[in-house]
Amino acid sequence: MSYVFAPAPVVALPVVGSADQFAVHRIYCVGRNYEAHAREMGHDPEREPPFFFCKPADAALPVAQGSTGEFPYPPGSSSVHFEMELVVAIGKEGREIPVERALDHIYGYALGLDMTRRDLQAEAKKLGRPWDTAKGFDHSAPLGAVHPVAQVGHIGKGAIWLKVNGVEKQRSDVSQLIWPVAETLAYLSTLFELQPGDLVFTGTPEGVGPVVQGDLMTGGVDGLTEFSVRVI
Repeated sequence: MSYVFAPAPVVALPVVGSADQFAVHRIYCVGRNYEAHAREMGHDPEREPPFFFCKPADAALPVAQGSTGEFPYPPGSSSVHFEMELVVAIGKEGREIPVERALDHIYGYALGLDMTRRDLQAEAKKLGRPWDTAKGFDHSAPLGAVHPVAQVGHIGKGAIWLKVNGVEKQRSDVSQLIWPVAETLAYLSTLFELQPGDLVFTGTPEGVGPVVQGDLMTGGVDGLTEFSVRVI
């Protein structure tokens, strides 16, 4: 078979303890899934059904263990914010997955930053428009290496944090998720058929804020190797 032009290369994340790569299929993100963050964004954190938005697979910016990723400050915005998140890497397909079986569909966990053009998002909210330009721009999803469940187990609690230039900006505990991982996946699977290679950003704690060129973001979740990303 020939193509009009060469197909885009596969986007993939490194896997801890393996030479294999985790090929990215889709990127789903859960909105406002920590109570304090929902409040800081001006919303009532009552436990209503979760909502989701997507980033294109090629928005992923893989960061290898022990290295510092480089996030290009995007054009068209003067207020780009960090949002530190625990990311679930799906390894088994499923639709309408029961909550009690949802964790069986997880291949591993990773660290991720949901970088956001906050000024464009605010404008979209005001006008009732989609968030695509605010959330799905190039390199908007810096991601660390995938830690297989076989190595780290399932993550239902533990600190999640982010520092900018050595100053802590975000800190919470994964146990504070309004919708825990299993419930999030079960609900998401009623809207989409989950596939191996899917990534699910599970939400960010309070303390989100802006970065500028030169800033160094360093984040972590207990049980996973921290990662660093510099704004260029």
